[in-house]
Order: sequence, then structure tokens, then C-alpha cells
Amino acid sequence: MPFSADTLSALLREVRACTVCAAHLPNPPRPVLRASSTARLLIVGQAPGRRVHESGIPWNDPSGDRLRDWLQLNRDTFYDESRIAIIPTAFCYPGSGKQGDLPPRPECAPLWHPRLLAAMPQIELTLLVGSYAQAWYLGDRAHKTLTETVQHYRDYLPRFLPLPHPSWHNQQWLKKNPWFAAEVLPLLRERVAELVRR
Repeated sequence: MPFSADTLSALLREVRACTVCAAHLPNPPRPVLRASSTARLLIVGQAPGRRVHESGIPWNDPSGDRLRDWLQLNRDTFYDESRIAIIPTAFCYPGSGKQGDLPPRPECAPLWHPRLLAAMPQIELTLLVGSYAQAWYLGDRAHKTLTETVQHYRDYLPRFLPLPHPSWHNQQWLKKNPWFAAEVLPLLRERVAELVRR
């Protein structure tokens, strides 16, 4: 049976009330995501950082500023959930370790992503931002490294487009891989502009 907007609303309420991994989180669960049955573009990142956990707004941090620059989207368009869905690999802030934020909790994606995707039949392109999103969605089609996966982006089109994480910690990666800005970003911007115009 096709999902209705009412059914998706009920599913989102269920997701936002989730406490499955509460015992493993540094703070009470606060699932952060945006979805609608009309969205054509889906952005899958890793997990909310501390700032996003505090605000409840996905990509509401310097990484989000860079991602919006990559996409050439202003905040109003980026957060228009009728056009763009934002579903991280895990929905709650996992806490931080010595090397930055901890990996996304593994319970989230298998529990919620299939149901959410079934409720969003209009999605035409999914941006896989970072290695965790790529591992979940591409499985054994992903290459050994994020760099190789992003380099082979054409293999995953038109359904998926793998991207590095826009974290400022990845400044060196961007300097070492100028082909990303020269080759991938123009294609990304063209495709995103086409989807959000409709």
C-alpha cells in the first residue's frame, strides 16, 4: 500500500520518539531528521554533531555551511523538506572521542531507513555524504576508501552520488583531490538545481 502524508507523519513521530540506543548516548535521545513524501533529493550524512543535537536542525553547523556551498543552495531551499529530505545514518548525537565525534550508532539505519525510504517514493537522487552513508547504502559496491568511492561516482548514478564529508577537518583531502571541485561539484550542482526547480 502506498504511503500517505498522514502515514509518513505517524512514522516521523515514531522515529522522533525512538529510545532504542538511549543507554549508549551521552545525552537523552533527540533524533534529528527531515522528510516528506514529495522530496526528490535525499541527503544522507553520518550523525548529528553536538551543535545539531542542541538546535535540532540538521547540518546547522560549519559543515552544513560548506555542504550548502557545494550544493549552491540557500538555507531556505536547503531546509524546504517538501523538496529535500535529510536523514543521517543515525539520528542522534553519538558523543565524542579522541578523534572527534564517535561513529553513528549501528541500530538506527537498519531499523528506520527502509521504512522511511518506502514513505518517500519521489526520491530521485540520494547524496551519500561520508563513508558511513556510503557503507550502508552501497554495501560491497563501495570501494576500499572513500576517495576511491567518490572517484567512481559515475558507477552509482543516477540513484546515488557519493561525497566526502564537508567537515573542515577534511581541508587536506580537498587540497589533495582537486578533481572533486573541478569535476564532481559542477555535476552535483547541476543535478541538485534540476531537482529543486520542480
